[in-house]
Amino acid sequence: MSDIIPSPNIWDTPDVYETENRGVDRAGVIETAMRAVQDWAGRDVVDIGCGTGYHLPMFAQTARSVLGVEPHPPLAALAAQRVSAIPHCSVREEGAAAIGVADASFDVAHARWAYFFGPGCEPGLAELDRVMRPGGAAFVIDNDASRSTFGSWFRRALPAYDPRAVERFWSRQGWSRERLDIRWEFDTRDEFEAVLRIEFAPDHADLILAEQPDATGVDYAVNLWWRRY
Repeated sequence: MSDIIPSPNIWDTPDVYETENRGVDRAGVIETAMRAVQDWAGRDVVDIGCGTGYHLPMFAQTARSVLGVEPHPPLAALAAQRVSAIPHCSVREEGAAAIGVADASFDVAHARWAYFFGPGCEPGLAELDRVMRPGGAAFVIDNDASRSTFGSWFRRALPAYDPRAVERFWSRQGWSRERLDIRWEFDTRDEFEAVLRIEFAPDHADLILAEQPDATGVDYAVNLWWRRY
């Protein structure tokens, strides 16, 4: 899997990324919006790029089966450990472009923070065409960098990133979008700072912290991309 692009935030600091996961969307806005499109109760779910498996137990509460797919061996091992006591939940150490399952295996697919650069995802999307069942739905959650305080930080840190080009990519692929407003909120200032420092280069993190001297969180906009099969 030499074509896998590293994710330095979670690959290098999975413990801090765990803190970040706990601080994203505590109100459950994303989950509610997904369920409105396709509920996974009693269905078969695949979580692509599942990392340490943070979202797997949530799906497993009501799904018939849940598979986490993660290409980075240390993260896949942590995910497998996390769900080891859930009999209908498992993890495969694989990339999104080659999931070792039969055709038409899943009713729901979920990818969070895995596809937000759009172009380059085509092999993974082709694999979704193979593994999704008719009537199923796939979800991709990414940053909406066109708005929100967090979006302004994202654009400043990555000036070459073009949110409109990403939107055009997903639209051309036949995906629909729902814009969601969530919060990125942490229990302490130390947690806020630690997470900022795995998401942004030191100079950008320092600037954000100087601009937000007392903050423990911020408004955050995301795109929920979805497609039916």
